[in-house]
Amino acid sequence: MAFRDPAADTLPRYPIIIGDTREEKGSGLAIPHIYPGTGKVTREITMANANDVDRAVAAARAAFPAWRAMPGDKRRDLFFRLAALLEAKAAEFVPSLVAENGSIAMAAPYMGYDAAQKFRYFGGWCDKIHGRTIPMWGAPAHDYVSYEPFGVIGAIVPWNGPLFASTMIIAPALAAGNCVVLKSPDLAPYSAMKLVEIMLEAGVPPGVVNLVTGAADVGAAMVSHPGIDKIQFIGSGATAKKVLANAAETLKPCGLELGGKSAVIVFDDADLMGAAKRGLTGAVSANGQGCVNGTRLLVQRGVYEPYLQMLGAMAGHIKVGDPFDVQTTMGPVISEPAMNRILGMVQRGVADGARVVSGGERLGGDHASGYFLPVTILADVANGTEIAQNEVFGPVLVVTPFDTEEEAVALANGTDYGLGAYVHTQNLRRAHSVTAQLQAGQIHVNGSGEAMQPNVPFGGWKQSGHGRLGGVEGLHDFLQPKNIWMNLTPPEA
Repeated sequence: MAFRDPAADTLPRYPIIIGDTREEKGSGLAIPHIYPGTGKVTREITMANANDVDRAVAAARAAFPAWRAMPGDKRRDLFFRLAALLEAKAAEFVPSLVAENGSIAMAAPYMGYDAAQKFRYFGGWCDKIHGRTIPMWGAPAHDYVSYEPFGVIGAIVPWNGPLFASTMIIAPALAAGNCVVLKSPDLAPYSAMKLVEIMLEAGVPPGVVNLVTGAADVGAAMVSHPGIDKIQFIGSGATAKKVLANAAETLKPCGLELGGKSAVIVFDDADLMGAAKRGLTGAVSANGQGCVNGTRLLVQRGVYEPYLQMLGAMAGHIKVGDPFDVQTTMGPVISEPAMNRILGMVQRGVADGARVVSGGERLGGDHASGYFLPVTILADVANGTEIAQNEVFGPVLVVTPFDTEEEAVALANGTDYGLGAYVHTQNLRRAHSVTAQLQAGQIHVNGSGEAMQPNVPFGGWKQSGHGRLGGVEGLHDFLQPKNIWMNLTPPEA
């Protein structure tokens, strides 16, 4: 059975949106976009270049004074209108989300609703941003702190979840009074294009959000641009190092949300069936290409083999196939180079002593034209090996046994990453004790991602980045504090 290709007329047409102008071509190179479900071209897109970045920044700077001055209640009401429109049009995102990176149709409508929730949550903050007063000692004085926007935020988002990542940045940035230049990724451009079109339709003033679709050269032009006041980057650690080096030339602040190698700790008192189901999501969610996915499973030795048997059996029931089929539970990885990189890591993991429980090879037959891999589970993985320490970014789980609580914590913390962590236990003391010791920005107990809501802070420790997106912490990452001191000493007679 041949898999469906996305219909070109269902995909957004405008890779460049600057002010209120929608442009079908940028000033950069024409690059074919490849649909990972079949390896075919969806459309050739003429990307942006540095000149387009200049124009987008100029539009954002021109729009900033009026946007900053808009009363909080007006901005709040606009956010609520936008949220309602995003909910009404949630299904319209499906072709874009599936086409750009092989996201499955079963989950795609949720992304539109999630976007609406972000704007609804941060819309509620628009009329509640206020300062504080500070008691002074010594001479009579009045001291207060105000919180003010940076100006123009450069948002660089990844191909694995462009809509999710774009709204994580845009909603708090706009609520704080900033304007935005958004780079849609060349590998997955469509959902961000659709988002900005809907924002204009909802009445967001021209220039408040501008779109430039492009590759690394466009991101570099944004980072170095003197008219961009802060960069918010979501992506890999390797690229983040380049961003920071570039930003150093202008001393531009950067928020970074980077990769992870999130541990899933399964203790012998856990609900084993529930822990296996949730453990499997690390390979399945976002087709295994999620930064916070729990992909490093640490299992107490007393339940190690039963857990592996459950996990392997469940993996066999994951339907890998046509992303447009609503029965499909896992789609392809983003590209052929990514698929080959993943398989190479799996092969080296086996050479390092890992045991294959399931998967491990490219899928053929009906799947042969796309970039499909099965859920791959490697057991008996030594913690110091490449595949245990490095982000695979594919549907691969590595499983390692442990004996004691102390060993589990040491293994979980024994990487350069610190984005997420997951703990499965029925012991409340252990849950509090272990989570207190884990070095990660977001931790779930007996869960697998339920805290990914706009009202909670999300971000990493160590090489998983710094800064937060979500919650009041995420709002304040787009505000600058200003301290004002006023001398109240009366003038001398």
